[in-house]
Amino acid sequence: MLGFLPAPLQGSILFIALAVNTIFCSLLLYVVALVKLLIPIHSWRIACGRQANAIARGWVGVNSLGLKLAKNIRWDVQGIDALQPDAWYLLVANHQSMVDIVVLQSIFHRKIPFLKFFLKKELIWVPFLGIAWWTLDFPFMKRKSSTRRDMETTRNACDKFRLLPVTIMNFVEGTRFTTAKREKENSPFTYLLKPKPGGMAVVLNALGQQLHSILDVTIVYPKGIPGLWTFLCRNSMEIKVRVKQIPVTVDLLEAVTDRALRVRFKDWLDKLWDEKDKRMGTLLHQSARKADGVEDNRLG
Repeated sequence: MLGFLPAPLQGSILFIALAVNTIFCSLLLYVVALVKLLIPIHSWRIACGRQANAIARGWVGVNSLGLKLAKNIRWDVQGIDALQPDAWYLLVANHQSMVDIVVLQSIFHRKIPFLKFFLKKELIWVPFLGIAWWTLDFPFMKRKSSTRRDMETTRNACDKFRLLPVTIMNFVEGTRFTTAKREKENSPFTYLLKPKPGGMAVVLNALGQQLHSILDVTIVYPKGIPGLWTFLCRNSMEIKVRVKQIPVTVDLLEAVTDRALRVRFKDWLDKLWDEKDKRMGTLLHQSARKADGVEDNRLG
């Protein structure tokens, strides 16, 4: 535990440790990338993919261990039983902070395949991480491109995802939640932005019955949404996560493959988001009541 240290020093130590781990694992992935380029054989590329995923899992494992040793995080997680590390999943979650990715990687480590998500093409130039993401077959999307081109990129990525078990992560709101964004787009939800069904529909269309299930993940920070630096500096934190497995049914697949039925898929997603919004309100209300109860006991 680093709680005895000043918050900025604690944050700096954790940041440096995470950076060193990231650079080390990225360099290992560079070796895999080089081999992958030099030997363009299909079976060899699959072997390289397995090795790259193993390195990525090691990276997450070290990061999670470091946070566990250094911080007092009070986890309240439900719904992660009966998950399979060798199955295909589509994971959808609300998005509030960069910390969301840390949370998802920590709670799902070795319970499901390594999480992969869509990135802006410009991020391929990020030092160390850009080539690492490419080696791991993260799909890169152009910032300014047509919807048709984005859908084609998604389909091509899903073709690669057929080869090895994977968890495709999709923040269907498209950006991080803020009250200003919610008001600007006139979102009907209290804690969420409007969900965008396009990318999720293409993944379902491309992978179909190969998906074991959809993981609907709800993340709540009862003490306020932290930025990454705040998260690293804060010694104590409470994080609540609820995971709901949704079967990939024939009706759901028909709703994304048949144009006449796509309105039904959008309605299904809106309903899912409405339930998530209510779930977040309940979790936050419960935490507030619990905090008030503790405060009342102290006063008594």
